[in-house]
Amino acid sequence: MVYRELWNGRRYYSLDSYLKQNFQEKVYKITLNGAMTCPNRDGSAGTGGCIFCSAKGSGDFAGSSLLSIPQQIARGKAEVQAKRPVRSFIAYFQAFTNTYAPVGYLESIFTQAISDPDVKILSIATRPDCLGDDVLELLDRLNRIKPVWIELGLQTIHPGTAAYIRRGYPLSVFEAALHNLHHIGISVIVHTILYLPGETPEMMLETIRYLNHMDIQGIKLQLLHILRGTDLAEEYARAPFHTPDMEEYIQMLGKCILHLNPDIVIHRLTGDGPKELLIAPLWTSAKRTVLNRFHQYLKENDIWQGQAISNPNCPPLP
Repeated sequence: MVYRELWNGRRYYSLDSYLKQNFQEKVYKITLNGAMTCPNRDGSAGTGGCIFCSAKGSGDFAGSSLLSIPQQIARGKAEVQAKRPVRSFIAYFQAFTNTYAPVGYLESIFTQAISDPDVKILSIATRPDCLGDDVLELLDRLNRIKPVWIELGLQTIHPGTAAYIRRGYPLSVFEAALHNLHHIGISVIVHTILYLPGETPEMMLETIRYLNHMDIQGIKLQLLHILRGTDLAEEYARAPFHTPDMEEYIQMLGKCILHLNPDIVIHRLTGDGPKELLIAPLWTSAKRTVLNRFHQYLKENDIWQGQAISNPNCPPLP
């Protein structure tokens, strides 16, 4: 059990708190591009990609695939170190599906990243249907050198929503991938999206409660962004659907935190899509403002992560 005194003054188990506990210093993320695609784009599982996914495969802030992995890491280090003294980094393969390539190629780029002496963790964003036996064997070997995290894009547990967003795999595939990753000792971070069209607050909380019982190590909570050039943007232009204002999102986020197992590390609470692509909600571009208001909201309502688990009688949030 994680205790509140270990959360560095916050009311939830943040990634920053986790990293300081385990590395005794700040650890910064460098986003990398492994020049891959996705089975949901090349015809293996689909051709249009997930309905919300940008042309860069959700890697809009990742490095350039024209550069080698060592070059991307060097550039990422320089950008961070120009602002603050930093010695430790997470090598994060972000764009598209980062285990969707021949295992020899994966071994090459992942080894290049993990071999950098300043890289403390290798984090790989992928799909649960792209973790074959050969990939798992590679991840097992890498995890014996330095910690390896796998980030899985689940988004929702609800099959109707999953079909709408064209996720391309059933929940059983996610569960099998989670079992296989746990078997080799890999930490798993799950991506979820709040306010997917048609999902009610209770449906969003059902996804949270499900993940509480799946022995995951981390979670990313992301508000749905409508970005130019996506199929979602076309649907929004044709028939606008509800997107929350900042206060509504913060209240929903508070409910998620209230019901989230306190052992799960929160890697993200919101996001800031590229301003040149963002159609809605526009207020999300002010990420620092959103986070400051959220922290204030937690204090105003005396909310702690997992409070509804430890105290089932705690009053419901409005």
